[in-house]
Amino acid sequence: MASPVELLSLSNPVFKSFTFWVGVLVIKMLLMSLLTAIQRFNTKTFANPEDLMSPKLKVKFDDPNVERVRRAHRNDLENILPFFAIGLLYVLTDPAAFLAINLFRAVGIARIVHTLVYAVVVVPQPSRALAFFVALGATVYMALQVIASAAF
Repeated sequence: MASPVELLSLSNPVFKSFTFWVGVLVIKMLLMSLLTAIQRFNTKTFANPEDLMSPKLKVKFDDPNVERVRRAHRNDLENILPFFAIGLLYVLTDPAAFLAINLFRAVGIARIVHTLVYAVVVVPQPSRALAFFVALGATVYMALQVIASAAF
């Protein structure tokens, strides 16, 4: 088995892939903040009095378009952040490159699809559920591998 220094090097294709997908997903989550702001401006839905663009506007918390984007963003935080932690630990188990790289791709692509079908172009179920469970399944698999590697 390779040393941790070797595993956490960009010369390791598994770590390189993990690093790429972490970068993509960080940018994706940052864009969710912008998407929320765009929805707020489009619907004139502001949660703070100082953000109101006109004295005629009132503070609102219940616009369905804004709330949909906020829920998608919260779902990202609940699922992508654990992937960051477990993915890094998974790299340290020295997994087979083909499997690990495709697990990282699955999580990254599934989370992007999840956002697209939930908050950008709303598509009926089961599209969102499929995207959610692909990423969840890959992350749980990696977690189980990390546990097995640490326990045995």
